[in-house]
Amino acid sequence: MDVPRTVTAALADRPVDGATCLEAGAGVGKTTAGLLADGADRIYAVTNDAEHARTVQDRVGRDHVDRVAVVEADLVATPIASDSVEIITAHGLCNVLPLATLDAVLEELTRVAAPGCHLVVDDYEPLPEDAAMGDLFAVENAASELARGRSALTFYPATTLRRVIVGHGWEFDRERTLLDPVPWTANHVAAHANAARASARTLPDGMGAPLLTEIDRLVDEIGEESTGTMYSLAFRLPG
Repeated sequence: MDVPRTVTAALADRPVDGATCLEAGAGVGKTTAGLLADGADRIYAVTNDAEHARTVQDRVGRDHVDRVAVVEADLVATPIASDSVEIITAHGLCNVLPLATLDAVLEELTRVAAPGCHLVVDDYEPLPEDAAMGDLFAVENAASELARGRSALTFYPATTLRRVIVGHGWEFDRERTLLDPVPWTANHVAAHANAARASARTLPDGMGAPLLTEIDRLVDEIGEESTGTMYSLAFRLPG
């Protein structure tokens, strides 16, 4: 499985070889692939999405059953033993977590981290005000708020995320830029548009129909866009 260059860059200065690792929010397993490529001894790929769990298992786990355990669990309460993980990654995870959930996830990640554990968090700065993708994200959040009572996305500035993580007892190590600008491809646009449509279609026509119209307009307007910044933060747990 190909490893994105953002994952390679984020892991480049971490001692992955021979380590026990946790990918928090496994997605489709791209960071699991990066950890494997860098020689991780054991990887827990954790996700609460059944489809993602199957994807990671099919793409990575079935060929490396001795090194990869795909764990379908909520990140606020994992079955992983305390003080047992040496490298933790969260690649593109925090932007889908509201602050209260982010705090609960960080508490759980701190519980499973062994003394001296490395934590690598990669995420996105808030988009510039003139970014058309920002308008699409705003509509996605509005539809989600109306449908579920919570936003779909929260873009934390690196400085904010750093303060929150340090507040959980981690020591800041370094920050680096992974992408500037971020290439939001037609596939990214379609994925976020579809997520927004799914929420909008659950609403009464008077609320949902205008949102669907705006989503279609934004998809046509954006096409693809390169804007914003993706950053990587690294931390160590004392001890």
